[in-house]
Amino acid sequence: MNFHKLRLMAFDQLKLQSYYRSRAAQYDEIYLKVERQSDLSKIRDWLPPKFYEAHVLEIACGTGYWTQYIAPRASSLFAIDTAAETLSIAKGRLDIQSVIFQIGDAYDLPKMPENLNAAFAGFWFSHVPKSRIHEFLKGLSYRLKPDSRVVFLDNLYVEGSSSRITDEDSEGNTYQTRQLANGSSHKVLKNFPTELEMHDAIKGIGHTAHWTCWDYYWAFEFRTNEFVCNI
Repeated sequence: MNFHKLRLMAFDQLKLQSYYRSRAAQYDEIYLKVERQSDLSKIRDWLPPKFYEAHVLEIACGTGYWTQYIAPRASSLFAIDTAAETLSIAKGRLDIQSVIFQIGDAYDLPKMPENLNAAFAGFWFSHVPKSRIHEFLKGLSYRLKPDSRVVFLDNLYVEGSSSRITDEDSEGNTYQTRQLANGSSHKVLKNFPTELEMHDAIKGIGHTAHWTCWDYYWAFEFRTNEFVCNI
């Protein structure tokens, strides 16, 4: 990968981080959409048992919306996010001794417990550029024990409910233009991978994959391979 592309990716990542810092106070409004309440209720029942007594790594935990449902079922939970603003909200939402929140980069994971045997990322995978998917998955798997459960939860594109796609780049990444309450406008990378694309993404990294689909959301779960080389 050339230096120019690396600089562009770093710049896009900084823009995404800036967007979520600005959006922190209104982030959870996305969970108030009337048409999505049935799905969200089903997912709140479906998701937590996946992590029963597990030692969980949560990537891009945001305001801790999903952390609050997973943590009571898990033995421990180590949650990272790049934005101090969203982490502050997450910390105020949970007062559980077994949960640790820390600033962290999904592409350069910080030092963390060595007993992690599960991972979760809610509404993060769709923000990973296609050229960095393997890098992200390989780095994540390396931090987990062999045969760890990984669950990704994210959005389906639903016309009339999802923000309109306003741009696409040469790699096939799609973008939405989002308006915040402060009047600012942000171009945000937001991909909508298919079931086949998710299965392709974990080749050489995971096994026993399963795709679950609701009306507005999808979930993809798999087990990490027994051996993943250091990156």
